[in-house]
Amino acid sequence: MKMIEIWINCPDKETARKISDSLISNRRVACSNIYSKIQSCYRWKGEIENQAEIPLLLKTREENFSLVVDDVRKIHPYEVPSIIGLPVELVNKEYLAWIYNETE
Repeated sequence: MKMIEIWINCPDKETARKISDSLISNRRVACSNIYSKIQSCYRWKGEIENQAEIPLLLKTREENFSLVVDDVRKIHPYEVPSIIGLPVELVNKEYLAWIYNETE
């Protein structure tokens, strides 16, 4: 059993909640954390952009990553959303069991 965390930047809290609620409801992820606004800087279509974004952290089993990516792409308003999955190397066994019990 392996767990991952998935980071997604969202344009606002409404989008982050919509993605979170959908993924938890569909048992793709066990839980999420919606963080406070950050300032993101990046190059997009030749221009430097500075935008406020809301980081969304999702926790799920490793094998759900591609399903989460597919589901997020249907909801997220960005043309190219950042969806980054990171393996969790160390986690207490009770929490890992909970993650697996809450996801499919």
